[in-house]
Amino acid sequence: MFTTPESTTPTRWVGWIWFGASMMILLGLFSLIEGFVALFNDKYYVVTRQGLLVFDMTGWGWVHVIVGGLAVVAGGFLFTGMLWARIIAVILAGVNAIAQLVFLSAYPVWGTIVIALDVLVIYAIIVHGREAKVSE
Repeated sequence: MFTTPESTTPTRWVGWIWFGASMMILLGLFSLIEGFVALFNDKYYVVTRQGLLVFDMTGWGWVHVIVGGLAVVAGGFLFTGMLWARIIAVILAGVNAIAQLVFLSAYPVWGTIVIALDVLVIYAIIVHGREAKVSE
């Protein structure tokens, strides 16, 4: 199933990287939408009396826009199989998961789903990232 480093034949595991790259782009777009909604309509999200950690809704809107935009770009470069793209994608998926964790008081179910998808993307990139490089 796996190839040796000398082999240029792609394995079936490279599909995990393509899945991770596609999900990075999709999750980035979701974060962009969340961020723009928070920026343009800060009354859309219901916030408890405790509020959101560290920032107000506009601050979290900017966090989501920046992380989302970077995730879309990293997801695109992840299709190349480059090591730096895999490292940046893992970091951005982790940052996105943490941002969603802090954002849970505003949208608990959606945040939980996005965190689970971020963890799945991190798994795909870390465990099967080597196969993407081989398939170039």
